[in-house]
Amino acid sequence: MNGLARVRLLQMASQAFPIGGYSHSYGLEAAVESGLVSGEASLEQWVADVLSYSIGRYELPLLHRMSGAWRAQDSTALGGLNEHFLATRESAEIRGATVQTGFSMRSLIAVLPALPEFLHDTLRRLDEPCLPCVWSGAAAAWEIPACDSAAAYAWSWAENQVLVGMKTVPIGQSAGQRVLLNLGAHIAELTEHEPSIEAGLSNFAPGLAIQCARHETQYSRLFRS
Repeated sequence: MNGLARVRLLQMASQAFPIGGYSHSYGLEAAVESGLVSGEASLEQWVADVLSYSIGRYELPLLHRMSGAWRAQDSTALGGLNEHFLATRESAEIRGATVQTGFSMRSLIAVLPALPEFLHDTLRRLDEPCLPCVWSGAAAAWEIPACDSAAAYAWSWAENQVLVGMKTVPIGQSAGQRVLLNLGAHIAELTEHEPSIEAGLSNFAPGLAIQCARHETQYSRLFRS
């Protein structure tokens, strides 16, 4: 990866990247409300489990497939992968979260200079672009390798989860950094190698799905999902 691509990757992974991820807890707020997450150790366990059983087994492999489709300029494959991802979102809030962040990132890309017309045309044709689809498209346009793009995607999500934990558990900043330190090693293991294209995709995480659904009727909450 060249120096400019590395800087673009840091920009994408920054909390300042304006796609609205900070407004979603992805079920974590409900897990805190139900007592499943109550401190530093349980927060780390929750985030690590979601990384292992949901993001690592489904979203990251799908992100790699999308990256390949962007590089091959296969808009038909991208449309199918986008619909596949949306169909796996277990609750209205979680589906809305990926659509909202995907829409926000598409709107941002539309005003950024020097991006290929294929990227803009393909994203305009998608009624509801999910975040992984837009993310992988930007990464491909900026010549960011798929493994590095996946690592940044996972890191951005995990960092947001820790920030949610700091607000809702709550835990302090030092505890948050300890959690991120351990999660960083886990993310590195998950994204070190590109998954085999023949490998199956698995999004079986019923505990996560239940908490995401419960959040929709949670009385007092800070986050949209």
